[in-house]
Parts: sequence; C-alpha cells; structure tokens
Amino acid sequence: MRMIGLLDIFKKHSELDFMLDMELLEENMNKVHLKRLAIQTCINMIARTISQSEFRVKKGKEVLKDEMYYRLNVRPNKNMTASTFWQTVIYKLVYDNECLIIQSDTDDLLIADDFTRNEYPLVGDTFTGVTIKDYEYNRTFRMDDVFYFQYSNEKLSTLIDGVFKDYGELFGRLVEFQKRKNQIRATVDLENINAKDEKTMQKLQEFIDKMYKAISEKSVAIVPQQKGFTYNEKSNTVETQNVEDINKTAKGFLDHVAKSLGIPIALLHGEMADVEKQTRNYMTFCIDPLLKMIGDELNDKAITKKEFMNGIKMDIRRISYSNLFDLASSIDKLVSSGAFTGNEIRREAGHEDSEDPKLDKHIVTKNYQEMGSLEGGEKE
Repeated sequence: MRMIGLLDIFKKHSELDFMLDMELLEENMNKVHLKRLAIQTCINMIARTISQSEFRVKKGKEVLKDEMYYRLNVRPNKNMTASTFWQTVIYKLVYDNECLIIQSDTDDLLIADDFTRNEYPLVGDTFTGVTIKDYEYNRTFRMDDVFYFQYSNEKLSTLIDGVFKDYGELFGRLVEFQKRKNQIRATVDLENINAKDEKTMQKLQEFIDKMYKAISEKSVAIVPQQKGFTYNEKSNTVETQNVEDINKTAKGFLDHVAKSLGIPIALLHGEMADVEKQTRNYMTFCIDPLLKMIGDELNDKAITKKEFMNGIKMDIRRISYSNLFDLASSIDKLVSSGAFTGNEIRREAGHEDSEDPKLDKHIVTKNYQEMGSLEGGEKE
C-alpha cells in the first residue's frame, strides 16, 4: 500500500524535515467477520435445533407416510437431505427475513435464492424472477402455489448493522492495537537528500513503503541503514488493550444478536447453571414460534380445507429437551392423580400414542381418592 500524498510532500519541501503522521498510514480495520461469526453462531444454533424436527401429516392418531412426509423428512430434492434443507430454510428465513420454497414439475421442494414479491391489496401476491442457483424461472408463481415464510417486519441484517457499526470499529481497533503490542519499532532520519529526479524519488518511496509494511505486519521490524538514512529503534510505549478486552467486545456483540433472536445468552455461552430453565425458554420463545409459523404455512398450502376439517393436519414433532428418567416422578403423579391419561403424557413427552386402550383411561390411585370412597378392613 502506498502512502497517500508522500511524493507530493517530497516535491514541496527542499529538506525532509516533516513529521510523518501515523494516522495516515493506519488501515481502517473493518472486521466484518465479527458480524458474520455472531450471526452464524446464533442462526446455526436455531437451524440445527429445527432440522431435528419430524414433519408429520396426521389423521387423528395415525401418521400418514405419504409423498409429502418423504419430501419433508428424507429427501426434499435431488441435491439436499432433509437436515440440510431445513437448515438452509431457517438460515434464509432468519437472516433475510423471508424464505420462498417452490415445487418443481418433479415434485422436488426447491429453495429460491432470489425472487421478487409482487403485492396486491385484493388478490393473492405473486412471485417473479425466481432464481435457484444460476437458473431463473420465466413463469410467475402465485402465493397459493408456493410455501412462503416471513420472519418479522425488518431484516435481521438491517437491525444488526447499526449495532455493528460501533462494535466493528471498536473490535477492529482492539485487534490492531493487540497486534502492535510489544512490537519493535524504528524511525529513519533522511539527511542531505536534495535530488528531485524521478528515479531517486521512486527509490525513496519504495524504501518508505517497505519500512511501513515491515512495521505494520511484523512483530519485529528491521530496517537496514543506508547512506543518507539513519535508523533509530524506539521502544513501544503505546498502551494497548489485552486479549480479554477483544473477547469482551466480541461477546457483547454476540449477546445483542442472541437477544434479537430470543436465544438465552447463558445457553448460548454454554453456562450450566439452571440449564433446563434456559433450554425451556429457548424452545418456548425462539423455536416454537418458528415451528408454529412453518406449521401454519404447511397446513394452509399442503392440506386442503376439506382435509383439514376431516382431521388431517400437519404436525411438527420437535426435539425433546427433557429426560424421561428425570420426569418419572412427575409423570407418576400426573397419571396417578387422574389429571392426565397415559397417552396424553406420551404426546407431551414427544412420543406416539400407545395402542393399548388402557392408556386412554384416567386412573386414580387410592392415595388420591376421597377417604369415604376407600374400602378397607377385613370382611367377616
């Protein structure tokens, strides 16, 4: 990188007695990877959670293993598994605020990389310019023919940009300062250089450029002494921040992104204190709303109104965060008190109903019955 206006300064002064302004040489450290890391960390956490869900078409208690079940849970299209497919959907939905899925002529479910939504007040919206990889459809897709998910009213990237503007600049300066910590620096005095010919000026410029590059990129910057140049090594007295300050800055920005997505900060950082409560909040306030949105769209587009009224509906079985062995005591009380049947408990725990008819009955143990209804003692 060449120093701005350095040759012009040489030409204006007969003697090189100016002081070099290091701020002209300092690069603007725009650490975009700080934003990418924070967004990737949060969105990938959500995507991995939802990708473990099972998307089922149910008629009463029966799960219909049809073409739609296969597409949603095994192979949506020729190039994606279900896990990869749903991770991509969630990433685009959360980051871009919207995601469009179309169905090809071969019934493949394809995620649009780019599209234009045409909104109308009295009729259904349409989608044009739908592009998947390098292929753009010439046709117009109606809202009824696609799966369209919209996350919120404003793009996550737009919301984060304002916060990142300050955090990114601070993070970049801390990284730059840390790189220069304990760096050996030197100065060069230029004496009796009055030649103004182009060759001399070019050599001088190349020498200064190499010197600056060595200082800015190397922990030990060595500048050879030449005729007319006096090399002076300086001790580094610049106060710099330590690595902990860099980590705190990155953590602070990550926390802002997590809050905007409803992810508990303690869970994101792997803190073990009250992890069950944090996980429950994560599933309730972050995952469940997304699954509800997806379920509503699938019920509307994949199932007709007549089928829905006849008991056919899309049911999403998300990953369970509870350990059945930890819940055993609570399950026993819920069933033995007669508050819930066995199959109701199984559904809440994320399992299928049992075919045993006994699990559809309410059972009340003697400990929960009224005293007058108990029969005891010996009969003569």
